[in-house]
Amino acid sequence: MKTKKSAAAFKKAKTFFPGGVNSPVRAFGSVDGDPLFIAKGKGSKIYDIDGNKYIDYCCSWGPLILGHAPTSVVKAVQKSVVNGLSFGAPTVQENELAELIIKNNRFIEKLRFVSSGTEAVMSAIRLARGYTKKDKIIKFEGCYHGHADHLLVKAGSGLATFGTSSSAGVPEAFANETIVLPLNDLKAVEKAFATHYNQIACIIIEPVPANNGLLLQGKEYLQGLREITKKHNSLLIFDEVISGFRVGFEGAAGLYKIKPDIITYGKIIGGGMPVGAYGSSAKIMKEIAPDGPVYQAGTLSGNPVAMSAGKAQLSECLKKGFYNSLEAKTKLLCDEINKFATKEKLAFKMVSVGSIFWLRFSNKDIKSAADIDPKSMNHFRILHKFLLEKGIYLGPSGYEVGFISAAHSNDDIKKTIEVFKVGIKKAMK
Repeated sequence: MKTKKSAAAFKKAKTFFPGGVNSPVRAFGSVDGDPLFIAKGKGSKIYDIDGNKYIDYCCSWGPLILGHAPTSVVKAVQKSVVNGLSFGAPTVQENELAELIIKNNRFIEKLRFVSSGTEAVMSAIRLARGYTKKDKIIKFEGCYHGHADHLLVKAGSGLATFGTSSSAGVPEAFANETIVLPLNDLKAVEKAFATHYNQIACIIIEPVPANNGLLLQGKEYLQGLREITKKHNSLLIFDEVISGFRVGFEGAAGLYKIKPDIITYGKIIGGGMPVGAYGSSAKIMKEIAPDGPVYQAGTLSGNPVAMSAGKAQLSECLKKGFYNSLEAKTKLLCDEINKFATKEKLAFKMVSVGSIFWLRFSNKDIKSAADIDPKSMNHFRILHKFLLEKGIYLGPSGYEVGFISAAHSNDDIKKTIEVFKVGIKKAMK
């Protein structure tokens, strides 16, 4: 595997950017080698600047559900671009994408487009606070909701205590409005509401926690959160930046048949372009400016090129059998590798939901971040390097999930299975 050009590009990048990257995980800090600089992608494959080809299971961290440069999306972008890149004014493309989403999602009545998942979550929490007239929020250890100040918070010393900042530059006063609790523990949630009576605006959770391992929660737990928030006149926010349109067109809300008060979405609704959105009932969304007092704005919100790309991509997702096909490919990949691991008596399992999967270097059921053994990431480091050498690309962190796209062929899956069998045995010697 030749990486001379990528190494040179990274050396140069370090003179421009902190750590040589514009998002930390790209720096390959938890795996061997320097990051690969990608030149292009097509279908299920990506190609680096040294000419190496890889089957891609990162898919730009999830949004490329059709694969790279799908014809329908590219044509939609090209058609839109010739008319202008941005106007900072309403366009019919916003109406068209919103109508497509709302008509096929029973859980939202109105939405607001923004430019990222972080912005969507930040805005949703502001909306929850404005609607309830309360300040404090509950989030969960192991769930990531973007890099807004009040969300870069980790657990404090007790179950109902305030969190502490997990990043420099976050004032303690901000962290003091965020209560961080363990996942899969309804008693801790009840205790927090009792301790901070009538002060909690919302609970925010990834209904499919997928930023610190794939920590699948039971429906009973999510339903419990729904009941607790109703009981205390608080709102429930489902952060579906990853799970939205990945586990079904209605996301995890549809999968579990639980209606949250607000849902946030990420770049999958823009076909890979910088897009996010948050949606709710018409009653709650009425609080957003200019209808209400909760302010949120953005020049690039509803960008016509991104809206066109999103409409093209989500139209494909609505086709009959689309999600069944994705899930079948994902299950094939995971089941065959798991059979091998069992046969070889390896403490390894691939867990999945919809078209999302995660490599778990343990036979134990893992539902919280605390259950992940940090030492197991050494196995991932070895496996990641081996997979790259054999032409398979995963995100460069063992805590991150992988994704299947519609472009992944049966041959891609079969090749990946065979390479994984050798790789996990090598990684777990």
